[in-house]
Formats: sequence, C-alpha cells, structure tokens
Amino acid sequence: MTGSAGFVGRYLVAHLCASGDKVVETDRSHGGPDVLDAAALTALVADAAPEVVFHLAGQADVGRSWTDPVETLRVNVEGTFNVLAAAREAGVERVVTVTSADVYGVVDPGDLPVNESAPLRPVSPYAASKAAADVVAEQAHRGFGQDVVRARSFNHLGPGQSDRFVCPAIASRIVANELSGDDEVPVGDLTPLRDFTDVRDVVRAYRMLALDGRAGAAYNVCSGMAVPISEVAEHLVALATRPMRLVPDSDLFRPVEVPELCGDPTALRTDTGWEPAADLSDTLADVMDDWRTRVPQPDRVPLDGD
Repeated sequence: MTGSAGFVGRYLVAHLCASGDKVVETDRSHGGPDVLDAAALTALVADAAPEVVFHLAGQADVGRSWTDPVETLRVNVEGTFNVLAAAREAGVERVVTVTSADVYGVVDPGDLPVNESAPLRPVSPYAASKAAADVVAEQAHRGFGQDVVRARSFNHLGPGQSDRFVCPAIASRIVANELSGDDEVPVGDLTPLRDFTDVRDVVRAYRMLALDGRAGAAYNVCSGMAVPISEVAEHLVALATRPMRLVPDSDLFRPVEVPELCGDPTALRTDTGWEPAADLSDTLADVMDDWRTRVPQPDRVPLDGD
C-alpha cells in the first residue's frame, strides 16, 4: 500500500490486518520511496510480490494545488503511472487506485447524484491531477490489459484527519475556543453541499473493491446523500461545551467552489454488497472528541512572548 501513513492509509492498514491480510506498507514520511522514484518503487513492489496494490499516496490538499499545481500534477499523475508500471513489472494481480469525486467538477443539479459515466470536468488543479490519474489508470487497463479498479472517493472524514479539510478544521477551531474562551469560529464558504462518508466505511469499500470490483471499472465511494456544509458546521458548534457562532472569513474561501456534489454508489453496492454503516452525527462527535485530545491543553497560563 502506498500512502500507508496518511489519514485513510492508517485506517486501511488496520482494516486489512483485522481482516487477516498481510500488508506491506510504504510511505515517504516513513522512509519509503517517493512515488516519483520509479526505479525504487519498482524494486519495492518486486520484492514485496503482492497480490493487490492499493495506491493511496498523493498530494491531497486542494488549496495547496492552487499555489503549487506542478508538484500536484507530478505527484498525482506521474506517481500513479509509476505505481501502475511497477505493479505490471511485478505481475501484481490487481491495483486499486484512489482518486477523488472532484474529478466531476461542477455537475448540473439535474444530473445529481452523479454516476461513473458522467464527464470529468475538474475545476481545481488538484481535481485536474486526479482526473488525469484516473485516465492513466484506465489506459493501463485498456492499453496494457492490467487489472485496475478505480475508486472515486467523495468527502470522507473521521478521527485523525488533518485540519486542512473542512470538518476537522471547524472542529479544531471550536475546541481551541473551548480552551481560550473565544466564541467566534472562523469559516469559509458554507453554502456547498457535499456527500460525506465515514473513513471506516470508506476503507471497507476499498477492500471489497479489491475482492469483487470489475477490472477496469470506476466506482463512486459515497453515501448517495448531499449535506450542506452549513448543517455540518452547525452540528459541530452544537457539540461545543459553550455557546459559539460561525463567522465568515474571506481568507478561508477557495478561488472556485463546486456548489453541490453528490454521488451515486449503485455500482459499488451492486458489485460488492457494500453499505455505509456509520451515522454522520456519530462521526462528527468522534471528530470533536479526537480534536479534544489533539489541541494542547492549558497546563499553565502562557506569559507574554511565549
């Protein structure tokens, strides 16, 4: 598994091990080869000789993609090509590549929930990189006859997620306010609607796709229900230990925003039998509890200049 030390990677490793699978992990942050180092990656996969490769590594920060689009494109597109090539060289039976629902871009409300046949219309550089990676994976199947399954994941969340993403970002600010006594929670655009799935349900879907997905197919990994981010934010504020209010901060708004994105998980459910198990309200409570363990506690009153 590439990207094994990331947010989703850690959950997938745990789920695979709990299912009785033997997992060989690699992550650049833990000394593994960079996905742009094709030779080192090829050697690693050949030595591991896995049945399945899960490719999760990549540049996942949408905001950062606007300031560093070239790195985003290289890591997500060239990196995916290198993983697929290494798997072909080693005779790997199946590769599960993980992209993003952002590949669909702005979808007409009449076409929601979007299914896998929808055109790819990426808006951000990150979305463009994931769309290109998706095409690279499809070409590997069509051109090289490689067994590749493409997972197009919609918004997922859970304990341990970085505050670069909307739900944990809001939760982290709420928890910080619980400690500081502030009552304003800065937020970006809360008008978009998103399809949220608990990360623990997401990793179950990935393993089920490795077992029962159709070679060459793309699958939406999603709940099938769009929720306004404003509703999620209000739910998080309601979990605070003291009254707070959401305050728009222009610095947190993205250059371009997709107003609504909701996926159709019919293909995933039909081919694998997957169903989401977690309730969003329980997941949000878990996210808040997680941030209460992560935000530094006030052991002492800081002095000026600390």
